[in-house]
Amino acid sequence: MATTKTHALHTWDTLHNNGPFPLKKLYITELEGDGIIPNRIDRYNDAAQEIQRLIKETHEANQGFRAYGSAWSMNNIAHQKDRMHYNGFMNMHIPIQNEHLHANSNYLSSNLFLFECGTTIKRVSEVLSAHGKSLKTSGASNGQTIAGCISTGVHGSAINVGAIQDYVVGLNIITGPLQDDIIYLERESAPALTTAFANKISKRVIRDDKLFNAALVSLGSFGFIHGVVIEAEPRFLLKRYVKKINKETAMQLADTLDFKNSNFKIPEETDTEGKGLTPYHYKIFINPYNTEDTDCVVELMYKKPYSPNYDDPFPIIKQSLYRDLIHLFTKMAEHLPNSIPWLVKKLRKTILPKVDEVLTGTLPEIFWDAPYQGPAFACSVGINHTDSGKTIDLLSELTRNEGPIPGIFGMRFVKQSNATLAFSKFPVTCMLEIDGVLWKKTRKIMSLEEYSRRIIEVLKQNDIPFTIHWGKNSDWAYPNLVTHMYGEKKVNDWKQARSTILSDDMAELFANKFIKTVGLYKKEPHTNEANDLLV
Repeated sequence: MATTKTHALHTWDTLHNNGPFPLKKLYITELEGDGIIPNRIDRYNDAAQEIQRLIKETHEANQGFRAYGSAWSMNNIAHQKDRMHYNGFMNMHIPIQNEHLHANSNYLSSNLFLFECGTTIKRVSEVLSAHGKSLKTSGASNGQTIAGCISTGVHGSAINVGAIQDYVVGLNIITGPLQDDIIYLERESAPALTTAFANKISKRVIRDDKLFNAALVSLGSFGFIHGVVIEAEPRFLLKRYVKKINKETAMQLADTLDFKNSNFKIPEETDTEGKGLTPYHYKIFINPYNTEDTDCVVELMYKKPYSPNYDDPFPIIKQSLYRDLIHLFTKMAEHLPNSIPWLVKKLRKTILPKVDEVLTGTLPEIFWDAPYQGPAFACSVGINHTDSGKTIDLLSELTRNEGPIPGIFGMRFVKQSNATLAFSKFPVTCMLEIDGVLWKKTRKIMSLEEYSRRIIEVLKQNDIPFTIHWGKNSDWAYPNLVTHMYGEKKVNDWKQARSTILSDDMAELFANKFIKTVGLYKKEPHTNEANDLLV
């Protein structure tokens, strides 16, 4: 059987040291060996029984329970003060066979895979590559677990693809300790698995678009996500260009995404009329402190058919400054003074290093291991891409004049998500982020919470609709923040879906300080709507 080690602890922290946070008990579950239980589904279900045992134990102790993966989020969204469960050793995968495909499904069985919650994006990509497949997109690196990614809406900068939750087609969720408290949930409009196969890993099968869309970005609060069925695609290559271009041109592209008619083009990436092609990926790096530099750095990637004949990208990737924001910032700052005011003073005269990189690689080769994993902060707001230029000007001014804040800006672009509380809610969302090193409030420097609050206030004062990345730093206690971002209807839909899936006791057990702080926890009576949707 799966076994769990229990550790009595006093504190827990995130990967980027955004705590510490109080904790009473940490669970770490390991799967039974395949030599003991050779059948994958049996081994998977054995782990589910162990998780239900832990939930029952926690419930009897009248405490809270929360699962986490790589602890990548930079706030307390993954934290529970009572008991937490580390998922990292729960990393099985099961390819979906053609006979397991629902009769009304439009998916190809060869593209569908069930991954257990603790499987990292790196491992997911290794499995898919062995089948000649690839994820459709990923975040900037590969260390997060698949369940953690979808629960917080992790994204890349794939303009026409979306975030990671947008290629999830099924969720296997443990909702409590009882025999029937394991559900398989998918959309009614896009069924993936046969009821017979879904029943092998669950006790109840629910097909409902509204419930599924709410559970996609669940903030870890809809139960224990045990497995995720994703749709992959045939492996492909990305040709990556990193160039320094005129800042005004870069912002015009951000506002319009009209690469066809832009005066910027890459000669190798044009159509038969010589017009620029729209890239798979577009990202902008900006130093907000140097107002005299008229250029900025952009990263563009173009999707290509897979061929094994390409140069090894790792020698360039390993040395590249422009892999993610925090890596770039720490490299820029490593020879500058440790004092924040002096650091910022130097940044005012620092020009982003000139670059002209070109390489080709697969998605997992380019979005590789995170180069920096130390103390860090990250604030990230989602806006309609048409507001990109206006917003970067406002937040750069805030950062310069009311800071100084030790960080630099990046802009990434994500297709709209159907998830109820996805921060990528605009037709194309620009995720405008500032990453940097953590600092302490002083008489002259505002705190991170105060800076986060000012971001919210500036956006509201200038009537710019926005969202905030669920896994990043913000003033999450700001009054009516979530309702302002998503509207009352979506917030109520999400709450109602949670009340439908979870009993009243389990709604309390799977809650935490974060969802109570943002106003998403409300003791609404459990409904039997989920039973009405059983198939």
